[in-house]
Amino acid sequence: MTNELPHQEWSDAQEETTVSVDTHELTVSYYDEGQTNASENPLVFLHGIPTWSYLWRGVAPAFEDDRRVIAPDFVGYGNSAMYDGFDRSIRAQEQVLDGLLSQLEVDQIDLVAHDIGGGVALRYAAHNPDAVGKLVLSNSIAYDSWPIQFIVDLGLPGTINDMSVDDVDEQLTGMFQSTLIDPDDEFVEGMVSRFRSDKGRISLSRNAIATNTSHTTEIDYEAITAEAYFIWGENDEFQPIQFAERLNDDLENTAGITRLDANHWVPADRPSQYADHLSSFLD
Repeated sequence: MTNELPHQEWSDAQEETTVSVDTHELTVSYYDEGQTNASENPLVFLHGIPTWSYLWRGVAPAFEDDRRVIAPDFVGYGNSAMYDGFDRSIRAQEQVLDGLLSQLEVDQIDLVAHDIGGGVALRYAAHNPDAVGKLVLSNSIAYDSWPIQFIVDLGLPGTINDMSVDDVDEQLTGMFQSTLIDPDDEFVEGMVSRFRSDKGRISLSRNAIATNTSHTTEIDYEAITAEAYFIWGENDEFQPIQFAERLNDDLENTAGITRLDANHWVPADRPSQYADHLSSFLD
């Protein structure tokens, strides 16, 4: 394994701001490290469900010597707002991204995204084609590829109402341990810990309920002009490699697909390889 930060140290390194999502003012936590370089876009990392910015612990720090690295927790996840009563769909998370970048006065970015973060990235790149230079997607949702049954089940009111915090902990822990190639206790603990409360349990359910396939089927994929590249865990049963192939065919400007021997959690399973391939593409 690489020398990743423990999850509490990652949390301690995060900053906070407030962004507007529909009619709500929501706290957003984000990791913001590295060197501001006038010749390089900030590098923004987006996570999916049920993870948070700590997903990128083995990848993002590798770029901090040369780039500003920004990794937000979407609302409803990580250390961002988790209280009940606001939208957590990828449409809303796109507003989170837009609002955060505005707060940070960042106009041009390169985007790296996983899972539902990929859906957010695709929407943002389609709606802001001049703002995204390079777009890297990994085991991303797209088209009608989602949600998977595990997430659908978590979003059923009857399911989450019948589950205690310990039940949620056990189910998430089991899911990560069974789908990571080499489960790392610190990574699994970091992922699960953010939902280890009644607020977290309900937030996870609300995040699952908010999955909405129309938010990716409605994207105008032809509007995306960023140079796109795909680093995909080729053994993924959640978001199969066929969706990377379809995106590679449909997007206007692509650099192809790198297939890694990994399942869905490719940034966690293969952090060193991932960082090497990402670096080669960005250079």
